[in-house]
Amino acid sequence: MNLEGNAKKLKIIVGEDDVVYRRPLFEAILFAAKKYKVAGATVYKGIMSFGAGSLNNNSKVFTMSDDKPVVIEIIDREERIADFSEVIKDLLKKSHSGGIIYVEDVNVILYSHTDISINNY
Repeated sequence: MNLEGNAKKLKIIVGEDDVVYRRPLFEAILFAAKKYKVAGATVYKGIMSFGAGSLNNNSKVFTMSDDKPVVIEIIDREERIADFSEVIKDLLKKSHSGGIIYVEDVNVILYSHTDISINNY
């Protein structure tokens, strides 16, 4: 796949403890991305966060939770990101979890992989 120039980054932030189909939601999203053959995806864990559910529900300034934020970033062409974002919305609904999904413009400078078939000896 050639992916250079203008592309989109789909960013999803969910809780580490969110589950769908008896597996972590972030893992289900990553496997769905692999199955959908998106150009690339990365998952990383945050330290702390707050979101829509915590803005009006606490009298304390910060209440820490053990449910750390997990960020999934997916990069591909605009039309593929638009289609795949619908898959993500369905997974979040099925998990009964909160989160955020948004899209950013990116400029891909290089998209390549290591060719393991080349013998470097």
